[in-house]
Amino acid sequence: MFDDLGVPLAPRGDVCRVVSLVPSLTESLAETAPELLVGATDWCTHPAGLAVRRIGGTKNPDLAAVAGLRPDLVLANEEENRAADLEALRSAGVAVWVTRIRTLEEAFASLRRMLTIACALPEPDWLTAAERAWSAPPVGEVRRAVIPIWRKPWMVLGRDTFAGDVLLKLGIHNLYVDHPERYPKIALAELLAAGADLVVLPDEPYRFTERDGPGFFPSIPAALVSGRHLTWYGPSLLQAPGVLRAALNSQ
Repeated sequence: MFDDLGVPLAPRGDVCRVVSLVPSLTESLAETAPELLVGATDWCTHPAGLAVRRIGGTKNPDLAAVAGLRPDLVLANEEENRAADLEALRSAGVAVWVTRIRTLEEAFASLRRMLTIACALPEPDWLTAAERAWSAPPVGEVRRAVIPIWRKPWMVLGRDTFAGDVLLKLGIHNLYVDHPERYPKIALAELLAAGADLVVLPDEPYRFTERDGPGFFPSIPAALVSGRHLTWYGPSLLQAPGVLRAALNSQ
């Protein structure tokens, strides 16, 4: 079997102990087979009350702590986790499964493979339901938007991003989708002059709020949206269409 990057994963018997290095993957496994999860990052906030060993952040996990949990499998992501950390785990004899997700379609396919192939679980009902929830085509006119994800400096969604594809499915065209960088730094003056119909302000990774965000774009309608529903792939995808449409349509 091969992960999303084409790296082979040698069969290791039953998967009974799993460490997740990605919040979305943690929630996905916890919703499907919580008894398998023995470790997760400090940023794994869902489901609430998750009682597993915390092993640091996505970018700076405690590799000794991960190995000490004796996992049959570690779940990771090519964007959220550092390749050097994953290679160090492999060198220590730990099996690692890496996901690559940049579109909704990739999210559904990747999660299905991770759960059914890597973890040897039945396909969960929530995944089928989430895929169905996103099957309806967008309605209404397409709106052009800038989507900041950071301030000081200003950074926006650029090309080839999962969040950008989510918004496109909801009728929001990212004005920087053809930028050569995935998360370019763009001066505020340029953002204001880009000709956007809308500015989309998520509450993660930077926490934009009513008091910190819309005021920088006084002439552009601003939609404050849930970062979890915009950027997480997992059970949150089931509620994401309704949650995001409500926020986007408020402007």
